[in-house]
Amino acid sequence: MNNSYKHSDCRNFAPVDVAKGICHRKKELILADGDLCENFIELPKCKHCQNYLPGGEEYLGLCNASQPAVMAYPDLIGVTCECFAWREA
Repeated sequence: MNNSYKHSDCRNFAPVDVAKGICHRKKELILADGDLCENFIELPKCKHCQNYLPGGEEYLGLCNASQPAVMAYPDLIGVTCECFAWREA
């Protein structure tokens, strides 16, 4: 598993604010950037999509799924995106 993942990258994480959230599995308050547990399930985000291209800025990129390409944030959740496709490792 990639060590760069955080609680906020898990499907079981429900954000409360920018720093913390609730784990759906444990029903506990957890830090968004805390260490992962054994129940981690990767959440589809733009940064994990094959259509996403990182831009010149750290928190901004482009989505090539539409033409012309549109701006996209790497942490934007892609659960309902019809064009989301997991990036191959």
